Amino acid sequence: MYLLKILLFVFLTFNISCAQIAKNELFVAHWNIENLFDTIDDSKTSDEEFLSTSKKEWTNERLERKLYNLARVIRSMNNNNGPDLLGVCESEHEYLLDSLAKSFLSDKNYKAVSLESPDFRGIDNGIIYNADRLSLLNLRGYETKFSDNYNTRAILLGTFLLDKTDTIYFFVNHWPSRRGGQQESEPRRIKVAQTHKEVVDSLFNNNPKSKIIIVGDFNDEPANLSITEILGASPFLCDSIDTKSYSVDSGTTLFNTSYKAWSDGFGSYFYQNNFNMLDQIIISRELVAGSEINYECNSYEVYKPDFMITRTGKFKGAPFPTYGGNRYLGGYSDHFPVIAKFKLLVEKND
Repeated sequence: MYLLKILLFVFLTFNISCAQIAKNELFVAHWNIENLFDTIDDSKTSDEEFLSTSKKEWTNERLERKLYNLARVIRSMNNNNGPDLLGVCESEHEYLLDSLAKSFLSDKNYKAVSLESPDFRGIDNGIIYNADRLSLLNLRGYETKFSDNYNTRAILLGTFLLDKTDTIYFFVNHWPSRRGGQQESEPRRIKVAQTHKEVVDSLFNNNPKSKIIIVGDFNDEPANLSITEILGASPFLCDSIDTKSYSVDSGTTLFNTSYKAWSDGFGSYFYQNNFNMLDQIIISRELVAGSEINYECNSYEVYKPDFMITRTGKFKGAPFPTYGGNRYLGGYSDHFPVIAKFKLLVEKND
């Protein structure tokens, strides 16, 4: 623990001296951080896989290393300034994210929030945000009820005030996995997409110009039914459209910024020798054609710093994970983060 903090201090001190803070920009990211568990047995969930007595031999030392690695990636984003708004999934408890923010990103004024949900393994969605720019107004989780009592992660909604002016609705998702096959498991993701659509529609009914950012590991890709038809996120190819045409009455309300990268062959998760774009960033019309905050064209990308890429073997080019099966590798995550930038068009007064 002490050595890790010394190394982290040297690392962040160097980066602070080099970083240039971007002005009039909002930097958003999402990351499936792969099984951030503590080492304590929770009798309410199935977390036995991550205990010191398990085959994975999950210890406090390995947890410390995991937090250090996560912080290294997060800090490197946004020209070493870190993101303003980061959605994460697969964290067992809020206090783990709080420890990540306070102990391993202590040079930043980050705050972390999360809610417990009915996922049987106890891994939930969370948000880490820059408290110098964002104030949390409300935090709420939306559960999806299944007829067979299947449980999955709740959709997390953080409502934020950006720079004391703009209200941002930030959703974090982790939809049901493809266990059993993509088609066989699809109805569960469709069900969660229906829940999400209802919540989004309620925001639009209250204010058609709502500024909404939806991030997550959807376990579906941008062209799958759950994303395009049920949630209603249209492919967004910003080089080929006239954003002025997207009025309140245009019909389309959500746009998928990850579509172009996916169509170009990129992905955030490596499975069976192929990259899948499971991690996406979806935005509302107001962030496409509004007069205050706009998505920066083609700024969505799969974030792949060199140090978290597997260098050799059959997984060459894939994210370097914490484990390979039960074998401890000491890496970062089995997913790459995804990022996007937004331009603030109206200058804010301090």
